[in-house]
Amino acid sequence: MFIQTEPTPNPATLKFIPGRVVLDSGTMEFNDRAAAARSPLAERLFEVPGVTGVFYGSDFVTVTKDDSDWQHLKPSILGAIMEHYMSGEPLMADGRVDGDEPSEDDEFFDKADAEAVDMIKDLIETRVRPAVANDGGDITFRGFKDGIVYLKMQGACSGCPSSTATLQHGIQNLLKHFVPAVVEVRPI
Repeated sequence: MFIQTEPTPNPATLKFIPGRVVLDSGTMEFNDRAAAARSPLAERLFEVPGVTGVFYGSDFVTVTKDDSDWQHLKPSILGAIMEHYMSGEPLMADGRVDGDEPSEDDEFFDKADAEAVDMIKDLIETRVRPAVANDGGDITFRGFKDGIVYLKMQGACSGCPSSTATLQHGIQNLLKHFVPAVVEVRPI
């Protein structure tokens, strides 16, 4: 088994590509050992000293570290991923893979803004999320109020030093161009 690694814009996060499907749909994020208890792979990764976060995408796993050096962490992380896939264990201990895809119940916006929200969601889905997934993360729509779009950032995007620039210059400019009602974009 060959696992590729790629840097992300977040120096504290590295993207691991095992060459097989990780999640069939959606994303999943584990920010601590307690949350990782649902997933044998995430548990293995949190056993590596210095690992502070694990994120699953369709065909990748991103791992976030504390101030430890990647040179020391990377071999243990690669070993944990390889060991998981060689064991044949399921990704989730309970067999349920209910990702972090937002449900419409989690969203907030005025019904009068429904047309603008549909356009915002479409732009995020077709133009933003694929680019962000390439960087080992995910961004999802959470709400729209008073011209402000609220987005949830996960994986490599969460805590990334360049995330503010990505939000304000990239995503905000894109949304403002296509949806005149958008005034600002903020993380939630």
